[in-house]
Amino acid sequence: MGDRLDTFCRNHPTANGHGGDIRSLSMEALIESSPKPFVVIGGPPCQGFSSIRPFRNVEWNDPRNNLGEEFCRVVAATNPEWIVFENVVGLVTHGGGRALTALTDAFEALGYRTSARILNAAFHGLPQRRERLIIVGSKKGKAFEWPRATHNHGHKSMAGQSKLLIAPNQGMFDDTLPALTLMDAISDLPSVPSGGSATIYDRSPENRFQEILRFGAETLTLHEATAHSPQMLNIIRHAGDNIYALPPGMVTSGFSTCYSRLAAHEPANTITVNFVHPASNRCIHPFQDRALTPREGARLQSFPDTFEFRGSRSQIVKQIGNAVPPLLGKLIAEAILESD
Repeated sequence: MGDRLDTFCRNHPTANGHGGDIRSLSMEALIESSPKPFVVIGGPPCQGFSSIRPFRNVEWNDPRNNLGEEFCRVVAATNPEWIVFENVVGLVTHGGGRALTALTDAFEALGYRTSARILNAAFHGLPQRRERLIIVGSKKGKAFEWPRATHNHGHKSMAGQSKLLIAPNQGMFDDTLPALTLMDAISDLPSVPSGGSATIYDRSPENRFQEILRFGAETLTLHEATAHSPQMLNIIRHAGDNIYALPPGMVTSGFSTCYSRLAAHEPANTITVNFVHPASNRCIHPFQDRALTPREGARLQSFPDTFEFRGSRSQIVKQIGNAVPPLLGKLIAEAILESD
């Protein structure tokens, strides 16, 4: 956890960073060290949501507390004007929908008017088909105006036909733009071989997204490719859209998305914490015989090139893969300011 806190503090020097188990965090100490927040944002793991209890029945010294309830505890103590809760799409149907209902009931019991939607990053101008459930609540009962989908692609949503998904307009009056592709995000980065790296940009940004993500950076960082074994390199050279593109017998196990190349001219699939290891997920560069570099993963997540990650390479990859895309967060922040 220390590296995550270091990364946060390095990039937010005016913020107060508190490290440790949130269940042991003193609300008095939190309130004394920080001004009253305008918004509280959180994305706790969802393992305990099947048993979350309405807030009014919660005993905070109960060892059965889960982290969703801890989020409620922070909200109750700090009383912000807005709350933002982020989680996996599966929470919508978890426990037959009871977990989501219990969670929103808890927020309502705290005095918040809530609204929940599923956002697909590719529908909002990012080069990745990452989907997340977002719940926004207003203490003053203000209606929240969700950002509309501005881009379109034909990928089937994980959310299926859920009414919570913010989808592009269809038909005659569709005014959306084509979704950004993987190469829209990374085509300006130098080619590097397996085990290779680059610290200098060798070309100018090729589109507006790349220009924004460069953010004035003069030195290229984290563009370091995994050093694959000879056996893995042989697999990579034969890789296609999925594991079934490999010659029979080349690999003996793995999910359908393992050992496969990303499509150059489509939004990337959801980046995971293992996006530098082809045996774990679909993460092989469209044209180069290697997995994505941490910098390429950070681009797909919309981190600016100037953002400073702290920790070992493996920990930085996990930080990138676990993150909510910053530009998606920016959209929510702007929508809150416009709704306030």
